Amino acid sequence: MADAQTTPYLVLARKYRPRDFSTLVGQDAMVQTLGNAFAQNRIHHAFIMTGVRGVGKTTTARILARAFNYEDENGRRPTLDLETEGMHCRAIIEGRHVDVIEMDAASNTGIGDIREIIDSVKYGPASAPYKVYVIDEVHMLSTAAFNGLLKTLEEPPPYVKFIFATTEIRKVPVTILSRCQRFDLRRIPADIMTAYLEKILGQEGIGFEPDALAMIVRAGEGSARDSLSLLDQAIAHGGGSVSAATVKTMLGLGDRARVIDLFEDVMGGRVAEALTALRELYDLGADPQTMLADLAEFTHLVTRIKVVPAAADDASLTPDEKSRGRDLAQRLPMRALTRAWQILFKGNEETGRAGNALQAAEMTLIRLAYAADLPSPDEVISKLSGQVLANAPMSPPAPRGLPPNGGGGGGGGGGATALRVETPMAVVAQADPVPVTRPQAIASAQPQAVAQPALATVATYKDLIALATAKRDVLVKLALESQMRPVSFEQGRIEVALADGADPGMIATLAARLQTWTGQRWLVMVSTKPPEGMTIRQEREQRKEQATAAAHEDPLVKAILETFPGAKLVNVSVKDEEAAATEIAPAPIEEDDE
Repeated sequence: MADAQTTPYLVLARKYRPRDFSTLVGQDAMVQTLGNAFAQNRIHHAFIMTGVRGVGKTTTARILARAFNYEDENGRRPTLDLETEGMHCRAIIEGRHVDVIEMDAASNTGIGDIREIIDSVKYGPASAPYKVYVIDEVHMLSTAAFNGLLKTLEEPPPYVKFIFATTEIRKVPVTILSRCQRFDLRRIPADIMTAYLEKILGQEGIGFEPDALAMIVRAGEGSARDSLSLLDQAIAHGGGSVSAATVKTMLGLGDRARVIDLFEDVMGGRVAEALTALRELYDLGADPQTMLADLAEFTHLVTRIKVVPAAADDASLTPDEKSRGRDLAQRLPMRALTRAWQILFKGNEETGRAGNALQAAEMTLIRLAYAADLPSPDEVISKLSGQVLANAPMSPPAPRGLPPNGGGGGGGGGGATALRVETPMAVVAQADPVPVTRPQAIASAQPQAVAQPALATVATYKDLIALATAKRDVLVKLALESQMRPVSFEQGRIEVALADGADPGMIATLAARLQTWTGQRWLVMVSTKPPEGMTIRQEREQRKEQATAAAHEDPLVKAILETFPGAKLVNVSVKDEEAAATEIAPAPIEEDDE
């Protein structure tokens, strides 16, 4: 009895630490790869293990050291069958074997520490078949230390093996990685971890509740060491048993259901109830920033269940999260969930910087409650359009409202004016035509003829611009629109006035292009008269300014600008016969003759 009382307690993480690959949890892919390598005698001289904390990197390194140095009455041989301890196994397990050197790179980072390894590599093992160097947290080594290790790591003596472990694989130089065989140890899945903890509790003779294990597995985040440490704590907290109530209290999850209640209040717009619940949780000792993080986590869960319904079957979820998460995923639209995530994410940052965290958290919940049921931009435009139709006077005629497809008004009655309104909510709308002064229709333009592979016919100056566009001659098109003003135009003869700063060489270029495109010679002259009027581009910009001014008087635009303070009209696009004439004509559709 006295010996039992004086024997120090060994924590579960150390007591049940795997000692061979048969007891290693959740790393089947790595074990299979190593097994094939040992069976084929293709054993690398350097290995690097990477993964999050507690998944078995150092444990795997020690097991490998055993496998390299296995020796029994039948002789020395590398093997993964370690159920029967060999001559060197016990000393390696206990960390006292002279030929297995473990070094913590976090406290031995310099070139001097690596130089000791380089010097000792020259000497063979004392008793084991191989001298094994295990360097934990290898990413902590300095640049000089890494460089000093390179040559030895690439060409070590045949009796030396290197095993590295790291949680930050990206910090390890590529020159080191290229000389090692890499193994990525994965997080242990929840179902495998749950079965592992149940097995340990059975060996310890301790009762448990499944919900309690689910909470421990979730808090462990795929780490065997963290899960076992939490299990140890739960056993002590529960007085020899593991119950859901004690685990909730231990992990601070006693109010998990109340966090879901808070989420429902906020998403339902019940601000007073939400603030009261937040204050009660705060009085119980909850941190405001942590509460916002819990709300964001639950928002992510509901969103994930909405997209992937099978996510609700996760073994690490509590019954409340499973049932209420499914229900909320069916009731809440995706836009409300994504908006809630954005507000909570931003509010979490603000709460962390705020002088009074509770006030910042309350303001975040108020913002979320009022934004949770905001209509979408399309619904806002539709509602405003309906209000304008209901309140508009009989004269002048009110706008006809948005077309069903949100486009610009359809067929033959002329162009439409598309309005883009920039607001804090990024509202984008399109309205009916705004009256603008438009030039006469070009009766002689034949877009289909322009697109034909045969020689083109040019009857007007605007036909010429359309032809340059169809030919994709950007320089000529820009010159016709911005550098020249038409004075007279007839078949085979064009007279233009050059704008200030225009390139005179474009006259000869234009004449050459016209001869190529039409198959006849053209005389292009520069007018001697003083320049009058505007270029095509200047006329287009003037019409756009007029359209913008007219758009500001549109009842729908006025309603939007009044509804969203700070919004402004940023663009008005006018599409008329001129714009249509300058577009590249599509290829004609060939009809079958039947």
